[in-house]
Amino acid sequence: MVVQHLWGLFSHPIHEWKAIRNDACSVSHCYIHHVLLLAAIPPIAGFIGTTQVGWQLGSEVMKLTMGSAGGIALLFYLVMLVGVYSMGYMIHWMGKTYQADQSLARCVVFAAYTATPLFVVGITALYPLLWLNMLIGILALSHTVYLLYTGLPIMMGISEERGFLFSTAVLAVGLVTLVALLAITVLLWGMGFSPMLTS
Repeated sequence: MVVQHLWGLFSHPIHEWKAIRNDACSVSHCYIHHVLLLAAIPPIAGFIGTTQVGWQLGSEVMKLTMGSAGGIALLFYLVMLVGVYSMGYMIHWMGKTYQADQSLARCVVFAAYTATPLFVVGITALYPLLWLNMLIGILALSHTVYLLYTGLPIMMGISEERGFLFSTAVLAVGLVTLVALLAITVLLWGMGFSPMLTS
């Protein structure tokens, strides 16, 4: 069920991480019941927001064409699906360094649930107001980092001290990945794959 752990990750995350750990969820189950649905929120909301509402620059309202917004939304969705698995794989790969030899499935599940606030906050893209989206996005990112630092020792079965170092390494990998994606986006836009605005 999608909302099984959703509220708990916001209201009492430490207790919820223990419940998630005890679920012993597989990668496929986690994707079907959590990632595939929640990761669809940002691209769908972004598609609606950029094609139906638009954002205002001065007195002009800017909207994307349906085709352009649809392509961006689909690519964004696929990147998030791959990103969750990739982060889970990196956590699994780095685990041995921190004596946290957990299964790949547990690491992917941890990555998926850690990203939950970022998925949910995607609903704000329905109304593309830059300062509001940035403010709410920063709050969601802060809670994601909190979930990372509180959940990793619980999910990986290691001490809080070792978990702090491991979480910091995971955060660094996530930031480097984000910068790389932004650089790729800029390159693609420079090659003519930029969003198309309605006339």
